[in-house]
Amino acid sequence: MTPPDVGVHAWVDATAGVAGDMLLAALIDAGAPPEAVLNAVNAVTPEPVDLVATVVSRAGLRATKIDVAAVAKDQPDRSWADIQTLLARADLPGLIREHAERVFLRLAEAEGRVHGIPAGEVHFHEVGSWDSIADVVGVCAALDVLKVTSMSCSAIALGAGRAISRHGVLPVPVPAVLELASGWRVLSGGEGELATPTGVALLTASSTESSDLPPMTVHAVGIGAGSRDDRDRPNVVRVVLGQRQGLSSDIGAESILSVLESNVDDLDPRVWPSVLATLLDAGAADAWLVPIVMKKGRPAHTLAVLTSPDRRDALRRLMFELTSTTGVREVTVHRTALARTSLPVAVMGGQVRIKVAYLGGEIIHTTPEFEDAAAIAAARAVPVRRVLEEAIAAAAQAGLMAGPLTL
Repeated sequence: MTPPDVGVHAWVDATAGVAGDMLLAALIDAGAPPEAVLNAVNAVTPEPVDLVATVVSRAGLRATKIDVAAVAKDQPDRSWADIQTLLARADLPGLIREHAERVFLRLAEAEGRVHGIPAGEVHFHEVGSWDSIADVVGVCAALDVLKVTSMSCSAIALGAGRAISRHGVLPVPVPAVLELASGWRVLSGGEGELATPTGVALLTASSTESSDLPPMTVHAVGIGAGSRDDRDRPNVVRVVLGQRQGLSSDIGAESILSVLESNVDDLDPRVWPSVLATLLDAGAADAWLVPIVMKKGRPAHTLAVLTSPDRRDALRRLMFELTSTTGVREVTVHRTALARTSLPVAVMGGQVRIKVAYLGGEIIHTTPEFEDAAAIAAARAVPVRRVLEEAIAAAAQAGLMAGPLTL
């Protein structure tokens, strides 16, 4: 069997803070072709922009800085719906568009919670300008062209003090950043606003875990600079690209997780699908229901949520908010998981991600992502079953099938 390209893992060091332009600069510094990134950005922006890369020094450390040039000075506020329209009309690969939509949706939901309005009514200020849109689309395109299929990040430095915004003087971390960072490891890291909403949204929408540098074979390192040059702290974001060692391990990776459980007997059963979907979107490793019979013969359900320690508190709070429960119990468990990655294959003019699981240098399972197949089926007016079958065939042709793998 021809070994497939197993993709690249990206670890982001945000211990000095993070902003959208800093993350984009780090990815370009790590090898993302600026032309490919710029083409994706200009597919979204009605007026062409340019990305200007310069080599700078931050506290004596070499870094790349990215500036968005030729942007109109007067930028209108754009709503989440406006940005959705721009992305929908853009000539972008499906995975880049979906990734950018996911980032902006996180931003809209966070701003909505801060201001007490639905996400659909949120109007972006700084985030709606071309440079911020370029940062989001550019990062999504850079990750795609670098073949990054998994990502994790360090604790995020948020800063301290006060910041001036369109809403006046705000405490740092600003409210939207704290909303976006819910469930993730954070630290102060220094004075001033070190993390922007765009930067934190990109990290939390793209990463699957908050951890220190994982065991990996390093292929490239990129360093992206912020605007300020502080003497005592390099104002940079670092990106480490490489192959996680777990893909060739003889045993699956073991982790310590928590299972949060609650018995509920008085919730409208029509609500349960949205409860599970919300918990999964909020970062649960898994969520499920078990039918049970409680005291006095009452039919009920046990809601169970599998979570990493860093998201446990946020998910517990969601369980209280989304259901009628008044108590949540917790059990610590050890999970052994196969090393996994996700690789796209072309199907009917679109792309379906193939979930690939490894053990001991061998592919154990390959499964098409159902949501990708369902979206293509809806767009082409064909049965989902047919799209899934073609995705399996395309995966096999690409070498993504059970069997030995030489890494």
